[in-house]
Amino acid sequence: MTEQSWLSLVQSQRTIAVIRAPELTLGVQMAQAVAAGGIRLIEITWNSDQAAKLVHQLRTELPDCMIGAGTLTSPDQLWEAVAAGATFLFMPHSNPEMIQTAVSQQVPVIPGALTPTEVITAWQLGATAVKVFPVQSVGGVSYIRHLRGPFNQIPLIPTGGITLDNAREFIEAGAIAIGISGQLFPPEAIAAERWIEITERAERLLEVLGSEAA
Repeated sequence: MTEQSWLSLVQSQRTIAVIRAPELTLGVQMAQAVAAGGIRLIEITWNSDQAAKLVHQLRTELPDCMIGAGTLTSPDQLWEAVAAGATFLFMPHSNPEMIQTAVSQQVPVIPGALTPTEVITAWQLGATAVKVFPVQSVGGVSYIRHLRGPFNQIPLIPTGGITLDNAREFIEAGAIAIGISGQLFPPEAIAAERWIEITERAERLLEVLGSEAA
């Protein structure tokens, strides 16, 4: 998938489901549940159980979804994610070597940044989009709105503290999409394996965001 086609899908979906799976089998079930609700962009954090295997398995089991990797903190992890077939790469920080490696492999890369200097630096290094993290710690929606002023050419994806109730506000403030985890996957629902509840949350989120069918 090209960088532009990935961005087009992100713009239509407006959300990325972030899965941090304590067990491989739970990760599969979590992904299946949100996919059933219509979410097509799924990020597997690299501190999940058997993350590489999970990405590879989901690429086969959910062919209509884009399965990416996240919480990549080292070049070795990034290479592992690429080898596993991750179709996009999220980082909590901006590492020039990692960004440039992803660019060389033609895999969309979304490094994390917080300050204006970090945002523009990540973009200039070749980022496909920039993850604004942790957004709620620095003003949430209003911070995204302020960043859009000088950086309206940079696709921003805020994460950290986003809920089903405030997700739409981030899009209206100028974010291209949001990354969401806890609100999609409540620990009590995971523990009880209430997968229908998670599917319904995914459906509600897409409805709130006004997402288009993939």
